[in-house]
Amino acid sequence: MSTLYIHLASRALADSTPRWFDLPCSFALVEHGSAIERQGLASLSGLAETIAKAKRVVLLLAASDVTLLHLQVPPLSPARLKAALPNLVEEHLITDPADCIVVAGSSSGGLRTIAVVQRAWLDLLAKTFAAYGARQIAALPAQLCLQHPADQPGSASAAINILNADPQHTGIDITLRLSEHEGIGLAIQPVSDEAAPHDIIRVLSTLAPEAPITLYVPQPFLRTYQDAASKPDMPNKYISVVADNWSHWLAGVNASTLDLMAGLGAATGYKLDWRPWRWPLALAAAVLAINAAALNIDWWRMQRESNALRAAMTQIYKSAYPKETVIIDPVAQMQQKISAAKRNSGLPAADDFTAITAAFGEAWINSSSADNIPAIAALEYRERSLMVRLKPALGGANGAGGAAPTQQIKAALAKHNPPLTLEVLDPASGQSGGVAWKIRSAP
Repeated sequence: MSTLYIHLASRALADSTPRWFDLPCSFALVEHGSAIERQGLASLSGLAETIAKAKRVVLLLAASDVTLLHLQVPPLSPARLKAALPNLVEEHLITDPADCIVVAGSSSGGLRTIAVVQRAWLDLLAKTFAAYGARQIAALPAQLCLQHPADQPGSASAAINILNADPQHTGIDITLRLSEHEGIGLAIQPVSDEAAPHDIIRVLSTLAPEAPITLYVPQPFLRTYQDAASKPDMPNKYISVVADNWSHWLAGVNASTLDLMAGLGAATGYKLDWRPWRWPLALAAAVLAINAAALNIDWWRMQRESNALRAAMTQIYKSAYPKETVIIDPVAQMQQKISAAKRNSGLPAADDFTAITAAFGEAWINSSSADNIPAIAALEYRERSLMVRLKPALGGANGAGGAAPTQQIKAALAKHNPPLTLEVLDPASGQSGGVAWKIRSAP
């Protein structure tokens, strides 16, 4: 998973530039959470392709754009805390809380770190990066992402971000992290490039006059700022200047939990990238369409065959019985006519009592042994079926009967011409609890 980190210019500098998205921004493209694949300076318009390809975009908001508060907050549920935050921070702000995004971090020692940023600025950033194709956007305060020596209480870390909008406009964003939960920022436009290092060192000395400060500056300006920090007239003698790189920021980025984009709602959350799935989905849709078409074509073909077969059977029935006007089921009606013709000519029908009884008697004699023939309790003919009830077996060779030869009778009836079927009924159907059979003409 690729993550693109972008250190944005402050809103103050962006407002003084006609095309703020053309300002050079420090960026780093990280693959699989650790390896920096590419880094450098580029404008947002120049990073458009990289933004669209990255799975996640993390924005480091200038420290001057984010106000950090470390307040005691009552224990509330996340939903109630979100609703109560504007009232809790109102007395600490000079602007209307309704115009701000307020996000609370995790609790530590009964206190919470609360970040406040202008809603209009954050909304503009969200829409801009969404237009560039970003799918998942996070916005973190830069002062909480700057590396801070946790093993050195009272020390501070600072970094400068030098942005040249044009030869006449040079802006510098100052980020100062005072502790684990505190940090501030300034956006200045120095009178001249020569005076900028001296002015920035003095500003840092004023903000933290006695704290050891580690100042991170871009590599091309390292020597200049080291010379300015070593001058004897500086109030703070404990400022050390080192070269800045993304390793000083990524550790803080991974530890930060204050995502200001969460205050804008789900619109900036994760969005599935459908582009790699376009061709597989198109192929799946084509396969489904082809299968659906094939099923419909096969159904239409079988329906035509069914209609043609039914029309042929109806025509044959009409040819045989031209006086018939109502034809609902030509096969069943033809069978009825044939059975009636057989009865009229003196031949028994396959489902007549005489025919079924004779076939059953023949099967009974051929399928039952002389020493083990169950006793027949009753024969009953109804609904063109022969009901045979057997007496319950008493067991033994000299008892009233043995086990009913159901399978032998069923096989013999199936071989009869015309074939008959045997169905074993519930034993309760027998008058004395014996086996009950139902014999009828095969369909």
